[in-house]
Amino acid sequence: MSNLRNFNLRDKGAEIWENWGRPARTTFVFAVVGLVILLPYAGDFSITSILNTPTASYQAVLVYPVGMYILMALGLNIVVGKSGLLDLGYVAFFAIGAYSAAILGTRTNLNIWEILPIGMGLAMLSGVLLGLPTLRLRGDYLAIVTLGFGEIVRITAINIQSTGGPNGIGGVPNPPAVLGMKFDIDNLKGFFWIVLVMILLVIWMIRRFTSRRPGRAWEAIRQDEDVAMLMGVPVLRYKIWSFSIGAAVGGAAGVIFASKAMFVAPDMFTFNVSVLILSCVVFGGMGNIWGVIVGATILAYLPERIRFISTARQLVFGLALVIIMNVRPDGLLPRKKREKIKAKGAGN
Repeated sequence: MSNLRNFNLRDKGAEIWENWGRPARTTFVFAVVGLVILLPYAGDFSITSILNTPTASYQAVLVYPVGMYILMALGLNIVVGKSGLLDLGYVAFFAIGAYSAAILGTRTNLNIWEILPIGMGLAMLSGVLLGLPTLRLRGDYLAIVTLGFGEIVRITAINIQSTGGPNGIGGVPNPPAVLGMKFDIDNLKGFFWIVLVMILLVIWMIRRFTSRRPGRAWEAIRQDEDVAMLMGVPVLRYKIWSFSIGAAVGGAAGVIFASKAMFVAPDMFTFNVSVLILSCVVFGGMGNIWGVIVGATILAYLPERIRFISTARQLVFGLALVIIMNVRPDGLLPRKKREKIKAKGAGN
């Protein structure tokens, strides 16, 4: 009973949220979105010295890695958190989107807005092509195959001429101005708002899917794939759905990243990126949208903020992860934890 009481104290915010009516929840959500929209301006005030990192300005870090990590973590959460599929090669879809922007942006007359759906489509297609032969595998075997796919994409980019080889592709164009808003190295607020719009669209999409048949099918697959199959759930179809949708989000992030960085190279898409994005999902709470956002924000910003300690930075970062995951093994905001605790309490 003491564990139940302690958990209720930590989960007080969720109880307050459940007791609010729909108008109060809507007002709160709009207020939070409004505050997030104003985040790029926070660095213009006296707290600039606190927010800036040793190697980059606050606005730059807000776009990458923070915004991009959140966007990619939400996409990977569809695969790992919702469907229970361990994907260690998510960086491949990020790379496909980035190289789509680089190649089409430098060799055609298409602008970034026109390239964005193409990059998403190519990433989604690669997700389907990867998923059809491999999603019959489970657990560690699936993880190994996806890890290999991520390395195949990176090594292919190194060894073919059309991607610039190990030197990459430079001169990727910025997005054209929209409603007088420019997007370049001197106008990072615009990139932040692009990423924010993409994040809000992905959140809306995930919530819509979760409350409908795909979400229920993913939940069944995550809980027990064999039982889901016996109950008539077309397991392979919904696995491919989750893989392709998650891939499309990663591709969108890649296109936006390339247009901001104006340069892409294979070294930007290593296995470490996949591990970091997966860490964001696990650290925040698999399957919980808000937990993933919190986890990605912390894991993206913290390493940048402590760069002043140089080589010891990774040691401090890893130690913080170990401590937090021991205190909260299900993540900072675990999914459906309250129901499990309540059921245990009722049994006692």
